[in-house]
This record gives sequence, C-alpha cells and structure tokens, in this order.
Amino acid sequence: MPSPLRGSATRADPPADRTALQSRRRFARRQWARRWLAWKFVVALFLLVAVVAAGVWAVYFSSLLAVQGVAVTGATTVGSARVRSAAAVPTGEPLATLDLDQVRARVEALALVRSADVTRQWPDQVLIRVEEREAVAVVEIGGRLRGMDADGVVFRDYRQAPPGLPHVLTSTDTRSEALQEAARVVSALPADLAQRVDHVEVESVDQISLVLGDGRKVMWGSAEESDQKAEVIAALLVAKRAQEYDVSVPGQPTTR
Repeated sequence: MPSPLRGSATRADPPADRTALQSRRRFARRQWARRWLAWKFVVALFLLVAVVAAGVWAVYFSSLLAVQGVAVTGATTVGSARVRSAAAVPTGEPLATLDLDQVRARVEALALVRSADVTRQWPDQVLIRVEEREAVAVVEIGGRLRGMDADGVVFRDYRQAPPGLPHVLTSTDTRSEALQEAARVVSALPADLAQRVDHVEVESVDQISLVLGDGRKVMWGSAEESDQKAEVIAALLVAKRAQEYDVSVPGQPTTR
C-alpha cells in the first residue's frame, strides 16, 4: 500500500508542471515579441526606402511626371506661340529636372518681353508669365520709328506713331544713357502735361527739353526732381506767357 506522503507528492506534480509550461510559453512569447519588434523596424525601413526610391524614380526618371504642355499668360503683343518657341521647353522630359532659369532667360531675350516668370505646374505643365514692355515714347532712329519703354529700351517698330505718345528727337551723337534719362523724364510727366508735349529733344543726360504743341519750349534738364519740376512748370504756364521756360533748377526757374 503506497505511503500517504508519496501519494501527496504525486498529486502535487501536475500543477507544478502546468506552471512551468506556462512560464516557458510566456518566455517564448516575450522572445517572439522582441524578435518581431526588431523585424518590424527592418520591414518598416525597407518599405520606407522602397517608397522613396519609387518616388525618386517617378519624379526624376519616369514619364509619369514629364512635361506635357506649356501655358503662357500676358503675351498680348508678342504672342503665346512666339513665347513657347523662344522658351524651347523640352516636352517629355521630367518636369523636376527642367532648368527654369534657362527657360526664363530665353524668353526674356525677346525684345518685347520686359520680364518673365517660369514655374512648374504639377503634374506635367509649365507656366510662363510674361510682362511685356510698354512704350512711353516714340524715337526716330535711322529713319525708323521705334517704341521706347520706361527703362529707355528701344524694342519695337511702328509704321506710324501711335497717338498719345510723345516723340523723342535725337542726334547721331545721342548716347543710350541720354535715351534712358529721357525715358525717365517722359515717364515722370503728369498726364495733363504729357498731353501738351509734342516732342522731347535730347542732347545729353542733363540737357533734355520738352517742346509743347504750341511751340513753347521747356528746358527740363535731367530726370532728377521731375515731380517738383512738373509742379513749377504747371504754375509758370498759367502765370506767365513766354517762349522758353527753364525748370532744370526747379527752385530757381527762369523764363524768356
């Protein structure tokens, strides 16, 4: 007959085995969790690298984001077709690698274009915004009527001078700096005075004169203090009838 003590030990063994088994299972789960955390980081890093690589390929090497068209705004006179031709944007090339500065430089080389802004329009377009030159006066050079903008740039031809633009008369000795100064003078004239000007005579940078429609002459000088000169001549034309007015030094005007 078995001893009571031996029987008690036998009955106590199964719970101990179950506890040990549970401990081993918990240990195994912890080990698996640690390994999974490590592998999860590796998998996440691999996926991130794959996504970045796919993005780089799509943007810089594939045709998915390649240039498909060029939109042009502001090209009223020069024309959109001419701007596109000058821009020479390569269609089919990746939009991301397009050299915007080179495109802008080619467009700004057009005489009628004062400035250009070139931007990417994702996913596949290029937008060119053009600011055209505007004539503030007409200059006769070599028998040709040319438009001159506010920067003194001569940029277009006219068959006939447009109404409302003053003529700038020059000589063979007139330098480009004098033309630029004359353009600044014309641009600074108030509208009421500009309407009375028949033409502008340019001898040098500081020898610029306005000839009014009735033949009277205004010695203007350079473009400096043009606002004050305009105020002085407006008052003189009302106060005193003369053939010549000199406002080159606006604080000391003279008449003759």
